Amino acid sequence: MPHHGTQVEKLPDAFALIKDMDPDRFGEDTRHEMRLAVASVLEARMSLAVDKHLAEMEARGEDDRRNGAYSRHLLTSLGDVLLEVPRTRTYAAHEVIGTYARRQQEIDQTILRCFLFGHSTRKVSKALLPMLGEQVSASTVSRIAKTLDKAVEAFHQRPLKDRYRALLFDGVVLARKTGAGALKRPVLVALGLLPDGKKEVIDFRLALSESEREWETFLTGLVRRGLTGSSTELVVVDGGQGLRSALDTVLPYIHVQRCWAHKTRNLTDKVRKADREAVKRSLRLIYLAATVTQARKAARRFADRWEATYPAVVRSLRNDLDDLLAFFVFKDEQWRIWTRTTNAIERRFREVRRRTRPMGVFSDRTSMERILFAVFTYENQQQGVVPLFSLTQNS
Repeated sequence: MPHHGTQVEKLPDAFALIKDMDPDRFGEDTRHEMRLAVASVLEARMSLAVDKHLAEMEARGEDDRRNGAYSRHLLTSLGDVLLEVPRTRTYAAHEVIGTYARRQQEIDQTILRCFLFGHSTRKVSKALLPMLGEQVSASTVSRIAKTLDKAVEAFHQRPLKDRYRALLFDGVVLARKTGAGALKRPVLVALGLLPDGKKEVIDFRLALSESEREWETFLTGLVRRGLTGSSTELVVVDGGQGLRSALDTVLPYIHVQRCWAHKTRNLTDKVRKADREAVKRSLRLIYLAATVTQARKAARRFADRWEATYPAVVRSLRNDLDDLLAFFVFKDEQWRIWTRTTNAIERRFREVRRRTRPMGVFSDRTSMERILFAVFTYENQQQGVVPLFSLTQNS
């Protein structure tokens, strides 16, 4: 580490010196001079790299020559540093910038955290002001946010391992802006329960509807990437007919569990308000039973009590009872709790809504993809199933 009074000639020493400084201690004039010093060191090293390249080309008898330079911005803790990157006809010296290329990691991570908390690009630019000592435009932040796009694409295309004991599928509606107002569209979500009980958001898809066709497209893509269901004992669904029909086509050999939370809401919506709590208590006795036999007896008592008053409710329960009791395939009580509803997906969407509430509706489909990816990846990391996403500095 060089002393502050010595001349800095090496690139690592220059950045070590900057790291050792507290930029907040300096006024803007000093910060400006520091930015110029960083640019001078980097440009000198890049010029040497071009000289070396030309010498190597000449030694091999190959023809090349200098071809001017192009401008490139580098965001640092001191602010925006404008660099002139020298080049030849076949080589550009941007590799010298290396891991400092264009945006440093702490700034990218700050932007990502801001997006995770639902701030608009304009608010993100203000959040960066204390770090950079200067305002960063909303358009610049938007360009930086687009570095997420490659990671989102890779997430949707990555190979999958068939390692889940149970799979949960649900569709949750979100709104995004259009020229004609807010447009509500479902997000189809697949969540897997690993043998140790950890929960992983496997993938999601912005769809036009929850139709059989949309679900089949989503499920087929998962199977093609490796999620064949060979290790899966149970699939938990929200109760929509589109999803159920798609499962019969794509994953026909896995037992299906209807979500008790969805079913309970569906049934209690059909009864008088004065009876809702009593109906809920009767339903609770079914899914909290110790064995499947006791659950069926509780269902029989439910029918005896409510059939005269609500015959359609009893008929609906009777028609779906086998699917509602499929979770008894698990002997462990905790696994029964995890698989009798799709609540694990609902909880993650509550986090999506909490973090995006300051934004209102999403500005477009791309912004929806980014925030869903960021929140789901964070939730997965909290479960310890995948590493927290880090923005690349080479984008």
